[in-house]
Amino acid sequence: MRTRSDDLEIFLAVVDSGGFSAAAEVLDIQIARVSRAVSKIESQLGVSLLNRTTRRVELTDEGRQFVKTVRAGLRQLQQAEEEIVSRGELPKGRLRVDAASPFLFHQLVPLIQPFREAYPDIQLELTSNEGFVDLLEKQTDVAIRIGQLTDSTLHARPIGKSELYIVTSPEYVSRRGCLHHPDELEGHDLIGFNSPKNLNRWPLSGGVEIEPTIAVSNGELVRQLTLAGNGIACLSGFMVKKDIEQGRLIPLFESIKTGNTGREQINAVYYKSSSVARRISAFIEFIQPRLSL
Repeated sequence: MRTRSDDLEIFLAVVDSGGFSAAAEVLDIQIARVSRAVSKIESQLGVSLLNRTTRRVELTDEGRQFVKTVRAGLRQLQQAEEEIVSRGELPKGRLRVDAASPFLFHQLVPLIQPFREAYPDIQLELTSNEGFVDLLEKQTDVAIRIGQLTDSTLHARPIGKSELYIVTSPEYVSRRGCLHHPDELEGHDLIGFNSPKNLNRWPLSGGVEIEPTIAVSNGELVRQLTLAGNGIACLSGFMVKKDIEQGRLIPLFESIKTGNTGREQINAVYYKSSSVARRISAFIEFIQPRLSL
C-alpha cells in the first residue's frame, strides 16, 4: 500500500472542508502538515488529485474517483477495528442519520430520548434532506427513504409502509363545500410538491397526477398549509393520522381510494460494507417496532 491511512484522513478533510486551512482547523494540526500529506499522496500515486485556487480546492477527475474508493476503504478498516474492540459491548460511537424533515419531526424526534437511554454511548447526528442524498458524499451512515429505491449499491431494509391520505381541513370544507368524488377536484385548491413530480401522484383510479395550485418543497409545509385551510393535499399517514383522529383534517375519497403509488414503502438504507453496522442495526431494530405509521 503506497499511502498511509492518516494521510488519507487528512486528504478527505481537505475535500470535505474545501481547503487546507479549514482542514487544519478541523483536525487541529498545522497547515504545513496538511499540505505535506496531500503532496505525499499525489507524489506516491503520480497524479494530481486537487486543483488549487486562491480561494478553495477542487477535485480533479482522478481525485473524485479516488475519494469514493478511499471513503469505502477507510470505512472497512474502521469496521474491522470496531468489531474486535467492541465484542460483547453495547454499540458505541457516532451515528449519522438522514431523513426527510416530516419523518424526523413526526416519527424520529419522539424516539430519540428512549434510544439514547438504551444506547448511551451512541452519539446521534441528525440531518434533514427532502431528496435522496449520496450517503458517502454527505457522510451519512443510514438514511430513511420514503418511496421506490433505485440505487442497487445500497442495502435496503424495509421498516414499514405508510398509507396515503387525501385530506383537507374543516375550514376549507365549510368555505368550499365537501367533495364526494375525485371528478370534483377540478376548480379546487390543490397543495402539492414542486419536485419530484411523482409526489403529486395521488392514490386514485388511474394514478391521478395533480397540478398543484400551491407547490412547496417539503411535506411538513404541505401539512401546515392544509391545516390552515389552504386546500386539499395528499400526505402519508405517519404525518396526518393524529390530525384526522383529532378532527383537524378530514379524509376524502376513502371508499374509492387506491393504493400502491410507490410512495408508501419506507426503507432504511446504508452501504452493505458500512463500518458502523452494529450501530445501524441497533438504531433500526429500536425504531422499527415503535414507529406509528
